[in-house]
Amino acid sequence: MLRIALRTMRFRKGAFVATFLSMTFGAVLVLACGGLMETGIRSDVPAQRLAATQFVVTGDQSWELPKENPADPEEDTDTAHLGERVRLSSDLVDDLARVPGVSSVVGDVSVPASIVRDGGLTAMTGHGWASAALTPHTLTEGSAPAAGDVVLDEKSGMAVGDRVRFAVRDTVETFTVSGLAEGNSRESAVFFSDGDIDRLAGHPGLVDLIGVRADGDLAAVRERLGRVLDGQHATLLSGAERGSAEFPDAGESGENLIVLAAVFGGLATMVALFVVSTTLGLSIQQRGRELALLRAIGTTPGQLRRMVVGEAMFMSVFATGLGCLVGGFIGKWLFEQLAENGVVPIAMSHHSGWLPMIVAAGAGLVSSFVAALVAGRRAARTRPTEALADASIQRRWLSWFRVVLAVTAFGGGIALFIVTVAVMTGPVAASTAGPSVMLWAIALALVAPGVTKVLLAVLRVPVRAFTGTAGYLATLSTKTRAVRMAAVITPIMLATGMATANIYLQTTSVAVANEAFVENLRADLVLSSATGGLSPELVDEVRRVPGVEAASEFATSEAYVAKPFDKSLSEDGWPVQGVSADGVDATTAIRPSAGSLSELTGNTVALPASHAAELDRGVGDTITMRMGDGADVDVRIVALYPAREGFEKLLMPARLVAEHTTSGLPAQIMVRTGGDAATVSAVSDALRALAAGRPGVAVVDRDALVASNAKDQEVGAWINYLMAGMIIAYTAISVVNSLVMSTTARRREFGLQRLTGSTRGQVLGMMTVESGLAVVIGVFLGTLVAAMTLVPFTLVTDGSILPTGPISVYLGVIGAVAVLAFGSTLVATWVGLRTRPVEAAVAPA
Repeated sequence: MLRIALRTMRFRKGAFVATFLSMTFGAVLVLACGGLMETGIRSDVPAQRLAATQFVVTGDQSWELPKENPADPEEDTDTAHLGERVRLSSDLVDDLARVPGVSSVVGDVSVPASIVRDGGLTAMTGHGWASAALTPHTLTEGSAPAAGDVVLDEKSGMAVGDRVRFAVRDTVETFTVSGLAEGNSRESAVFFSDGDIDRLAGHPGLVDLIGVRADGDLAAVRERLGRVLDGQHATLLSGAERGSAEFPDAGESGENLIVLAAVFGGLATMVALFVVSTTLGLSIQQRGRELALLRAIGTTPGQLRRMVVGEAMFMSVFATGLGCLVGGFIGKWLFEQLAENGVVPIAMSHHSGWLPMIVAAGAGLVSSFVAALVAGRRAARTRPTEALADASIQRRWLSWFRVVLAVTAFGGGIALFIVTVAVMTGPVAASTAGPSVMLWAIALALVAPGVTKVLLAVLRVPVRAFTGTAGYLATLSTKTRAVRMAAVITPIMLATGMATANIYLQTTSVAVANEAFVENLRADLVLSSATGGLSPELVDEVRRVPGVEAASEFATSEAYVAKPFDKSLSEDGWPVQGVSADGVDATTAIRPSAGSLSELTGNTVALPASHAAELDRGVGDTITMRMGDGADVDVRIVALYPAREGFEKLLMPARLVAEHTTSGLPAQIMVRTGGDAATVSAVSDALRALAAGRPGVAVVDRDALVASNAKDQEVGAWINYLMAGMIIAYTAISVVNSLVMSTTARRREFGLQRLTGSTRGQVLGMMTVESGLAVVIGVFLGTLVAAMTLVPFTLVTDGSILPTGPISVYLGVIGAVAVLAFGSTLVATWVGLRTRPVEAAVAPA
């Protein structure tokens, strides 16, 4: 039977190509997402600056969350990522140096250091000269740095003896170039004397990491090092793991990449199953006459099923093979886009090994097998006496299996709708609203033939009234071909629904985040630094500028409530905003419902009122915070305030927050003038004059700050646009495939029409009207899919039933779908009409 199917394949090249393409692109998408997931799991960052070490010791960047029931030994424990660098005591360097088998130990400190030139700043990273051995960097000219000296990379363009100004942590000092060095690190490094680096870093007695060189049996040395580090809240790294010490965010970036790949990989797999099933099903439907003849001459149902399944699997093997070859390149390109936009470290290595390839191939083969099995089921079960009668026109479409699947899909969509509205808050609602798009699409696709019949009946009268003879012919044709037309409408619905839902989910999320940012912002001007932070003394100088009503330091981080521990509140961390008590009331819109923000000094905190209730704490109570650098701090609650759901944050003194960040300094100073535009302009000029002596310090107005925040939000949304765009493009290919297949299969019908007197123009007119009907019904159903996805999300995020975003997005989606539909149908029709009517009338279906 397979040999028969393969021999007849040359007579249906269009259907073969369409099915082959859908299988190939499905494998490409699945493999690309699988490669991203493997990359995230590995989080492989090759060692560069630490290449000359055998072992690297870093602070433990994870925190094991307390158990809800400490007495239960079987309860699983979760870990949270600490967002700031966890540093180690410099005393640990001496302890490790005494371990047998260790030849040298170097404590490393990193600090942002920028060369100050007339043209601006050149960003670099400063280290102590002892750290040069970790790469290694070796001197090519000059000598090691003494106090007041630096060693630069030989590619820096500097010469020994040059005087160079460096901006480090809001201070500017001049150093003498004592030497030039070369190394294999990508990092643009500057080496200070060990005494200078301790002073400049601002955290004496602490190191960022420790590099260890060892001789002899490395496994034995590792074991001894592990015993020394036991209980030190430190992590011992070796081999490929060492690179994560240079990029402490690699672990969290890898986790984010896993989530991103899982979400879009799951969606891509579902879309691939959907598209392959639809395309293959349409292909089998169009071979109704062939399959009916086989049944009529004695072919058994089992033989027919084996033929259909064997043919599909034969195509799938080659299609998935090609998809796996191409998918690796597409996955690497996607990873490069993510790296360029800061989602993952640019030094992270992309991996796409055998496991994603097996998953992609398996998904392609399984989807093809299931689709072929379902598509060939009706033809195999049809009685020979009915087969020929039913071959040309398919009327029956409803089965118990379809009903069960439809009810399940509708139930899942309704469940996610309810969960989104009743349980989710803020932007996190997208995690349940987004996946529902496929459930609604599958549900409507399963009942599409019935819905198509109803909508065609509704549209029949107005279509005939406005389109004349072409409309009359089109409505007659669609009335008898409603089931097959539903197979064409389904890809249009999927493309419309997915594009509209995914784009508006992002535009709404960005708009809501920007709205929350603007609502909370009361500052007219902002000072920011490009050199690692602003000194605490600067805020006092700003307050003395005439026209300044209030000024508040601003620092951000992430922390966890350690005591009393509430897993539902703490497992993802709390955004923390550091502010100055003297200026917070004037520079933010937060108004406490209890307590006072002016008491935010020392070890204090202001909580959202709803979360304070969850913790059963109020003003005057004390809680313990696990800060971003792993330190526990007992803080007293001084205020409660009503917060917008989804955008809650903790307020703490800026000095306290900055003390537990990697930079150690506030990042910005918010300034409120309280005057008119002229006052704001005068204060801005005065602040720029104040900042002139501080390289890297800039003054921006409120509009620039809002625009910068919007740009940051757009970068995050762009990643989702990119991933969703790949899937939407795949559905667009499905639209073209289905329409071309459906139209090409009607050559016999076109030939008979022309033999009975119809002109080419009349046939093209009929197909134009049919395309219009398909577009209208497909867009209507796609809009319904998008609405059921977007409405619960928008209700939760901004209380509206309509998404936020330009109407041009929706019109653009409709326009693109219409162009694809009309273009595919009319081009295929025009090609079909080039065949002489007599030849077309006897051509195989």
